[in-house]
Amino acid sequence: MTKLTKIKTLFFASILGILSSCAQSSDGSAPDNEPTPTVNDVEFWLTKGNGTVKLEKQTTVLGFNTSNNVYPNIEVNDSQTFQTVDGFGYTLTGGSVEVINQLSASKKQELLQELFGSAVNSIEVNYLRISIGASDLNSTVFSYNDIPSGQTDVNLTNFSLSPDAQLIQLLKDILAINPNIKIMATPWSPPVWMKDNGSSIGGSLLPQYYSVYAQYFVKYIQGMQAEGITIDAITPQNEPLHPGNNPSMLMLATEQANFIKNNLGPAFQAAGITTKIVAYDHNCDNPQYPMTVLSDSGANPFIDGSAFHLYAGDISALSAVRNAFPNKNLYFTEQYTSSTGSFDGDLKWHLKNVIIGSMRNWSKTALEWNLANNANFGPHTNGGCTTCKGAITVSGNFSYERNVAYYIIAHASKFVPAGSVRIGSTQSGSLYNVAFKTPQGKKVLIVLNDGTSPAVFNIKYNTKWVAVSLEAGAVGTFVW
Repeated sequence: MTKLTKIKTLFFASILGILSSCAQSSDGSAPDNEPTPTVNDVEFWLTKGNGTVKLEKQTTVLGFNTSNNVYPNIEVNDSQTFQTVDGFGYTLTGGSVEVINQLSASKKQELLQELFGSAVNSIEVNYLRISIGASDLNSTVFSYNDIPSGQTDVNLTNFSLSPDAQLIQLLKDILAINPNIKIMATPWSPPVWMKDNGSSIGGSLLPQYYSVYAQYFVKYIQGMQAEGITIDAITPQNEPLHPGNNPSMLMLATEQANFIKNNLGPAFQAAGITTKIVAYDHNCDNPQYPMTVLSDSGANPFIDGSAFHLYAGDISALSAVRNAFPNKNLYFTEQYTSSTGSFDGDLKWHLKNVIIGSMRNWSKTALEWNLANNANFGPHTNGGCTTCKGAITVSGNFSYERNVAYYIIAHASKFVPAGSVRIGSTQSGSLYNVAFKTPQGKKVLIVLNDGTSPAVFNIKYNTKWVAVSLEAGAVGTFVW
């Protein structure tokens, strides 16, 4: 054997050894040729793409050390700080309320504690989005000021939150478990008598009702506050460029800017309301919309930031808006998982884009769409989404099932409380990741292996590292 042949043989043997190590340790343990640590420094929670492991705490001892190895690094740097996190969660639709209320009292309390509590088995959801009036995932369409056709009510004397009595009660139950949960509210449509087509579907807000509609928001926020529910933020219109839903409304960027600067902002100011006004609330393919609204010098001072969905476009649009308006906040507020989706595909895509992607692009929130529905993906309005799958499927009075959106959010919400700060973490190949420092000083690293083979890598922090592994399609949350 020639000297060159020997070198080649040794090289390929070392590569095979590394690959063998990856394959043997794809359950998340340290690779076989790594020193066996005696002290566990890092807690590790794992979900596998094939669904055989779902948010399970691993027993592998993971200790930081300085023993050299050949694995790539994800380096976490808590001296590099970015945005402060408001929370992770879902939209609590009227349909969610309806099916959760079908559970027996004890089973319902068990579910709420699991979702919003702080026990060992809880996922500690800390942010909710709700609809002002009905969304398309309510059983029926309604507003808080529905009157007979042909009539108007410019003084809003018929305004009432009573159609949402069950939602309000469930929010009170949730607040009793987590009084610090933050709530964003958004309308799918104003009362139809304010619209130019008199329909819950599409149409636009008539200019003569801009000031009335602003007072509608004021009465809503004040009414919820009277019930003990603080609305932290609102958006003027859900998906303002999607007027085909039921309910829905078209609101162009210039119309939204005018509404905010001339009506909504001044109305909040006059009423002493500190609820944040967040623009847009639609897809990443049109960052020009929020930039147009924020560019209006009259509207800008009233606006906290802008909100996004990702049914079209790229998540990097959030950073494009932030680069143009660095003093304004960003929120990721909706993405649904489909009845036709797969656990592994949805886990990868949503972790990569909704959780890791939105956070690496400055978002303060990462919200999945519907919290709960029934086995038929209902209830929904006539014309509403028929394929939106909740994080929870409720079946009867005593049973519920956790779906992929539950685990997508749980990998962040359980470990990253409100007030956490995103910190620096380096990307490494197909290992998508994001890191945080919690108010308690803990470091949290969420890693997705978006590749097609197992990956071994180091988590490097403060000149030490720990070698871990993830099989293809798996996501791990690491806490130290």
